[in-house]
Amino acid sequence: MSGLSDIGAGATLRAMKDDVGQAAVEATIEGLVAKYTPEIATELRDARQRLRAHFTHGHELVFDNYNALVFAISPSERSREAFISIAGYPKWVTLFFLHGASLADPVGLLEGDGKQVRGVRLGSAAQLDEPAVQALIAQARAPHLEALARAPRLGTTIKQIAEKQRPRRPAPKR
Repeated sequence: MSGLSDIGAGATLRAMKDDVGQAAVEATIEGLVAKYTPEIATELRDARQRLRAHFTHGHELVFDNYNALVFAISPSERSREAFISIAGYPKWVTLFFLHGASLADPVGLLEGDGKQVRGVRLGSAAQLDEPAVQALIAQARAPHLEALARAPRLGTTIKQIAEKQRPRRPAPKR
């Protein structure tokens, strides 16, 4: 790959261990986040950092897909092993649990009624620090502790930048 401009649909950019590679990945991510309104961009950056703080090892997988910008955590670089993510939409940020249907949620924070995925629409990124959300994160992480411990220090891989996307900002009011 000759540079970040080569990233397109289905392309992958792995953060190299040197500062230049990591800086290039973060610059690309910042460009993706900048598509949002300043308010949502701030919440998305903050939520990403708060989620990353829970994981010293593993892989942060980034997907700029049709619907949202997603930061997922996985014990490997395989997308199917991701189990928790933050997704940015035009008007909000959501914390997703890919096996959320099996989590104990005594407070009733989890939304969704599918067979597997549940989410918490965040009022602010600070909600990630609330005890009930922390408990959900701990439950989601628990089955993956051994695999995460074997993984390298947390690194970032841009897995996808879709060519066709929904607008990242709300439609103007008429």
